[in-house]
Amino acid sequence: MSQTPIELKGSSFTLSVVHLHHSDPDVVRQALQDKVNQAPAFLKNAPVVLNVSSLSREVNWRQMQQAIASVGLHIVGVSGCKDAALKRIVGQAGLPLLSEGKEQKKTVDVAEPVKPVVPPVVKTRVIDTPVRSGQQIYAKNSDLIVTSSISAGAELIADGNIHIYGMMRGRALAGASGDHDCQIFCTNLSAELVSIAGEYWIMDQIPADFFGKASRLCLKDGALTIQTLN
Repeated sequence: MSQTPIELKGSSFTLSVVHLHHSDPDVVRQALQDKVNQAPAFLKNAPVVLNVSSLSREVNWRQMQQAIASVGLHIVGVSGCKDAALKRIVGQAGLPLLSEGKEQKKTVDVAEPVKPVVPPVVKTRVIDTPVRSGQQIYAKNSDLIVTSSISAGAELIADGNIHIYGMMRGRALAGASGDHDCQIFCTNLSAELVSIAGEYWIMDQIPADFFGKASRLCLKDGALTIQTLN
């Protein structure tokens, strides 16, 4: 029997969501370029989803697409689109409309931030072997423990906390589903990038006093903070 030429399978990927709060493509392009310049290894050629819940339909989508593509980002879909006319414009531009979950009616003032629904951590994933450059480890709905070293170019992603008991030279992204209470624990912090719930530092932003040391990272008032791991 000949093998079928294609096969469709379900999968899951971690994507960055760009929330657009300005309709001017030039303003958006400059803001994105600043972000890419801060973390080129993390954002260069990255696939992104655009969230347009803050925009009206008065947007030049062709120019907006060109502005975002000019900084090296690749749009894979649009979310948060509730206006019927805006949905038609987005569809005509060839962009798929995505749903980020069941929409709920707002019962609070629009100025009050709405906390994301975070799935509970149900287990811990343990990795006992070195994580090589180009590898990505994702702990879905759980903490991640790595007892060996992580090479530059490797990536650790967890919806929960991340614990690293070897040399950490790659990227570590904790709280990937939006949990601001997650933390990163590392016995030797030499990372290319660390992130908790989307807030990140690249290597040059890690305080020199903690680089190469046993460190603990968490969010305080929405900003990354670091302290010695005792």
